[in-house]
Amino acid sequence: MCDYSLHAVAFRPAKVGETLVITGFRGTSTRGFAAKDQPGVAVCLLPGTELAFEQAVKYSLRWFSTRHTGFCVARFCKVEPRASEQHRDALEFPDGSTVLVNTMSEGQHARVIQLPVVGQEQNVGNRPQKSSGMPNEAELTV
Repeated sequence: MCDYSLHAVAFRPAKVGETLVITGFRGTSTRGFAAKDQPGVAVCLLPGTELAFEQAVKYSLRWFSTRHTGFCVARFCKVEPRASEQHRDALEFPDGSTVLVNTMSEGQHARVIQLPVVGQEQNVGNRPQKSSGMPNEAELTV
């Protein structure tokens, strides 16, 4: 849910409709999402969470160079890092490009417009099992 480098930071899951801000977290070199009214608490997103930004997303590959994606909407995703200690939280844009959250310019605001649907296999313990239509051994005994 949150990048590996935010394990020492207080965190909570995202909520539909809330406005988040890109921020740097004290004691880390990591940027991520926080609620406007809780800047020290990381807001964790599930892959597939959809965000709408106030302006085209800005990011930096180097300190002195800021780039624009040209998009105001994105979907949160995870990228496969080259090493286990690299950042993996990213945003995917409509053209298929991705930008690491850690490279995004601080102060940008985004609204959570949709959370992903949780897969059925993740909810098996919370929901009754569906019948396969085949009788079980107890039903066959007369």
